[in-house]
Amino acid sequence: MTISVAERAELRSAVGELLADKCTEADVRRVMGSDEGFDRGLWARLAEQGLLGMLVGDEHGGLGFGALELEAVAEETGAALLPAPFISSAVLTVALINAAGSDDDRARLLPGLADGTTIGTVALTGPAGSWTAEGVGVRAGSDGTLTGEAHFVTWGQAADVVLVAARTGDGVGVFEVCTDTAGFDRVATTVFDPTVRLSTFSFSGTPARRLGTAGWEAVQQALDYAVLASAAEQVGGTRRIFDITVEYLKTRFQFGRAIGSFQALKHMAADLLLEVESATSAAQHAAERFDDTEARDGAIALAGFACAEAYVKTAMQAVQMHGGIGFTWEHPCHLYVRRARTGLQLFGDSDLHRERYLLSKGA
Repeated sequence: MTISVAERAELRSAVGELLADKCTEADVRRVMGSDEGFDRGLWARLAEQGLLGMLVGDEHGGLGFGALELEAVAEETGAALLPAPFISSAVLTVALINAAGSDDDRARLLPGLADGTTIGTVALTGPAGSWTAEGVGVRAGSDGTLTGEAHFVTWGQAADVVLVAARTGDGVGVFEVCTDTAGFDRVATTVFDPTVRLSTFSFSGTPARRLGTAGWEAVQQALDYAVLASAAEQVGGTRRIFDITVEYLKTRFQFGRAIGSFQALKHMAADLLLEVESATSAAQHAAERFDDTEARDGAIALAGFACAEAYVKTAMQAVQMHGGIGFTWEHPCHLYVRRARTGLQLFGDSDLHRERYLLSKGA
């Protein structure tokens, strides 16, 4: 379903208002130290607004939105550093079920994901974290059981719906695993960013059910949605930490002057504004071209590396521009740096996205 520009702006504003009220810095710090790592109450509120079913068709209780709406909402979740399995469940899992599942699979799995009563994740990559078909670390036997390990599984500990990309005799297939089945183990891993929980899944003769007959092309389609959402979150985070820094430059005085009046800091701020606007253009361009089969690969790949790198550069420079206080754990700069650094690796690193971009241009 396509909505107007004005309606999209209203959607974004509503999400921003909810997160400004329920996902403050204090809320983020509180929940990221909890056992689950996210706020179930806020998760329910996101479901009430329809955000968890953005990519779910209305026949299954969702809104049936597309890439443009996803990008707009994800900018707000990124600005707020939302610590929740939004991309994992509402984007990656839903998109993979849409791409690989049968009508029965969609009818069985999507309603719970849309209303927030279940949480999904997808186990995609092995220990190298390449996020490619060649990097899949789980194998599917002829008897339908899975063996191997999947690493960097987003929000794996909280997941009720577990999908797994596994090597088959003819490529890669998508499988569903019951969380209480024999031979399946999940271990939470140490994370650099406590607002994004990761797990390692191990499979040892684990019974699994294949979803449809789709191969890696379905996984790549779901990954494209995840890369787009991640890029948009990076844009939101980049803009928010830039705004925080500019406000600091206006209000911090030295030698009787606001430090923002010093030429060196003016130049740094101008450079960062260019990063913010360039990243915004890349993410929004990817959303606009998402349904264009000829332009999609290049646009998604460009957003994949441009937004991640802009976020890291802006967050690190923000630390410098804040002086000593920016290095402390108590300052928000610290949280944005950790989210930015994590985003450099999830769903593919810059080298992978650059290679895909060049291939899309025939280079």
